[in-house]
Amino acid sequence: MHRIVDNFLNDNDFRFVCDQLTGDVFPWFFQKDINVGNDPVITDSFFTHVLFKDNKVNSEYFDHFKFIVDAIDCKALIRFKINCYPPTEKIKIHDPHIDHNFEHKGFLLYINDNDGYTILEDGSKIESVANRALFFDASRPHQSTTATNVKARFNININYF
Repeated sequence: MHRIVDNFLNDNDFRFVCDQLTGDVFPWFFQKDINVGNDPVITDSFFTHVLFKDNKVNSEYFDHFKFIVDAIDCKALIRFKINCYPPTEKIKIHDPHIDHNFEHKGFLLYINDNDGYTILEDGSKIESVANRALFFDASRPHQSTTATNVKARFNININYF
């Protein structure tokens, strides 16, 4: 079961997030592979910024975005990261994956409108709409995609209990 909340953050908070992530000083870290399963031909890459993992803060930017964690019913944080997918000529659907191999909750916040989407195990296709939140079971298979109609597809990904 999943839940979608449009206009999740208030306008000022959402504008702050957008300005931070799309500005020219936010640090992005290159990831040479997106979830590619067993297909060695797929060469898509993307950028991330991991704010929290392994039970500890991983970034000086954590406090900038902690208000997002506070806005969800999070009893314990597992991972908090931000994704930036470069555009592709055609939409590429990444292989199904789970975020962690134990039962937990997932939260995605879509930062910009684009033609990319998230596919859940039940076949639901969640469109990337700016300021849309998706609450879902991240221990169940799901898929991300690239986008073709923007300079980059941005989202925030939180795993929690």
